[in-house]
Amino acid sequence: MAIRTRKKALTEVNLSSMTDIIFMLLIFFMLTSTLIRIVPFELPKSFSRAKAPIKITVEIRAGDLGYEVNDNPITEEELKDVIARTIQEKKAANEDVTVTIIAEKGVKFRKVTDVIKIANSLGTKAILATEPHT
Repeated sequence: MAIRTRKKALTEVNLSSMTDIIFMLLIFFMLTSTLIRIVPFELPKSFSRAKAPIKITVEIRAGDLGYEVNDNPITEEELKDVIARTIQEKKAANEDVTVTIIAEKGVKFRKVTDVIKIANSLGTKAILATEPHT
């Protein structure tokens, strides 16, 4: 009587296709991350730890670099119309609207108060974004 030997099951997993997928994802994220435009600037410091929902952002740049509403560059003359239109869009979608003012350090206080007055005249809240004190 012949003794049969059992064939052992192959326990190795082929991961070559997995490494190809990971490599392609790595390339994709590297390329898309270079397309994002981030302009760093310094915010005023504050001891407040309160966080508010961000629906509409108004960035004010120091000097004559102008304004940005939700990352769209605009001029000072367009500011009120663009904020009003954005608030109407948010209210039409039944969203709670808050205008978050992101003022670079060194911006004239008049520019900040102008945005606060515009938000107040349109019947919405305005808050100033700050950097926490360390």
